[in-house]
Amino acid sequence: MEDKQITEINGIQLYHSFVAGAKRIFENQQLLNKINVFPVADADTGTNLASTMRNIVNAAQPQASLKLTAISLADAALTGARGNSGIIFAQFLYGFSNEIKEETTLSTKAFAEYMLSAVKYAYEAIANPVEGTMISVIKDWAEYLYQLKDHIEDFLKMLINALVKAVESLNSTTSKMAVLAKAGVVDAGAKGFVVFLEGMLDYFKNGQKEVILNTDTIQVEESVDAITHDQITYRYCTEALISGKNLRRDDFVKAIKHHGDSMVVAGSPEKMRIHIHTDKPWQLFEDIAPLGTVTYKKVDDMVMQNEIASNRKYPIALVTDSTSDIPADLIEKYQIQVVPLTVHFGEEFYIDRITIQPEQFFHKLESNSIHPTSAQPAFPDFVNRYNYLSSHYDSMIGMHISSGMSGTWQNSLNASRKAMAESGKKISVVDSKRLTSALGLAVLRAAEAIEKGMSHDEIVNQANTWVEKSKILVTSRSMKFMVRSGRVSKSKGFIGKLFGIKPIVEVMNYGKTEVFGKPLSEKSSMKMVMGEMKKFIGRQAVWGYAITHSANEEGAQWYAAQMEALTGKKPVFINQASPVLVANVGLGVVALSVLLE
Repeated sequence: MEDKQITEINGIQLYHSFVAGAKRIFENQQLLNKINVFPVADADTGTNLASTMRNIVNAAQPQASLKLTAISLADAALTGARGNSGIIFAQFLYGFSNEIKEETTLSTKAFAEYMLSAVKYAYEAIANPVEGTMISVIKDWAEYLYQLKDHIEDFLKMLINALVKAVESLNSTTSKMAVLAKAGVVDAGAKGFVVFLEGMLDYFKNGQKEVILNTDTIQVEESVDAITHDQITYRYCTEALISGKNLRRDDFVKAIKHHGDSMVVAGSPEKMRIHIHTDKPWQLFEDIAPLGTVTYKKVDDMVMQNEIASNRKYPIALVTDSTSDIPADLIEKYQIQVVPLTVHFGEEFYIDRITIQPEQFFHKLESNSIHPTSAQPAFPDFVNRYNYLSSHYDSMIGMHISSGMSGTWQNSLNASRKAMAESGKKISVVDSKRLTSALGLAVLRAAEAIEKGMSHDEIVNQANTWVEKSKILVTSRSMKFMVRSGRVSKSKGFIGKLFGIKPIVEVMNYGKTEVFGKPLSEKSSMKMVMGEMKKFIGRQAVWGYAITHSANEEGAQWYAAQMEALTGKKPVFINQASPVLVANVGLGVVALSVLLE
């Protein structure tokens, strides 16, 4: 007996067919990561599509109304979209939801018409659509649906025939693009779309049974080994979600198109998603700030990702946070992984040193009436980083800002336990009890030890002794910011302002700050710091020293000259201080840190 035809579907069926498609993506994400070579081989297409699908499963709500179900699916996809492929898929769904009429059920003819209409939305989202990619397969599939609409009334039969066409289109991507032919793979995004269609077909073939997924148990797997590519034109894969009213795609295109390539801008008048590869994400976010409220930011360093995948230097990964203030050249030299904190001015938030640079922060600090706050990286940020590193390294060591000043260390420690349980790789997380240049010195000493072949356990044991062998003193031009941040009481701050006190702050061995001295001039403050450092060093050998500052290059160079005369060594580094330090101590701050042998 022939199976009963499915001539119409409702909102509930549409929803569950999408969940079935998402299930297939979850099952194939590693494969999609592995074959990802376009637009860059950053091995994350599977991860990006899985993240997009997880939000669909978590946030979309099935409803009797087809229109409301389609809107819910599209909104969830747009909110959770990651990567070029995820945003293109989300925009395709937005087009479908926008075109669909208020109907109780959907015929094969209407389904085909709406899907074809949605293709133009997906094309409009991409700055330079490239044939032989995901967008081509979406178009070929939708056009073939349209050809079938007057001849096939059964959804199952239509989806089977259209899937054959989609697979043909997918296979042709290899010959259409030289980079795919060279690697001998199909386009990863296109493969992801076909995998999704296979899941939809499964739902209708298997009797339209309700698909239930527990996303708490679904792992969005971070990238596997990338296929080496020849050149990355722009360093940072940058994404954002912006909310507002009457958002216009053209405004966002105009604001960001000069920042880089691989631009995708998708969304609705209330929610816009952008994706672009750029060298200066901090400038891009300044340009889009007037257009709406940025509710989500993600910036991935594709150069570092590719280096780790194709040119990993050491068996042990070293992880720190952005308060270490290590210059970019040293981060690259040792392939140090930096998990950034965020800085907040009211509702505005910035990713430290990625979507805001120290100079920008200094300007905002002076001009903004709202006192900034900082927030540690979230638990999932560390879980994702450790999971990613576990696929490339034998073990990992994390070294972070003092637990007495931030929850960063605790989040890293908690995440390391979860990642260890899942990967079986050893992860140790060290509380440096320091910040800024002192933390940076400890991390670089660990990096040097890794380079010399010291074992994981030896480094962790040594790291715990380096705290006793380090000292950090911080000079400030004013007590104003210490009062604003709560480090000094208002009464003491008033007295300090009255007498023009230039405070010195020390980070103690238990990991918290104390006001060390209260000289009346910046020069006497700096001389007092040098006097204390001479006492600390005495006759002991110095491993290295480092200096960080906020808009006080002159003070930093004075310390460098004094320390070189004292130790006979150049500084390990001089760099701008992290916003976290400056928010608490103020502009003009200089931090001098010394680490003994």
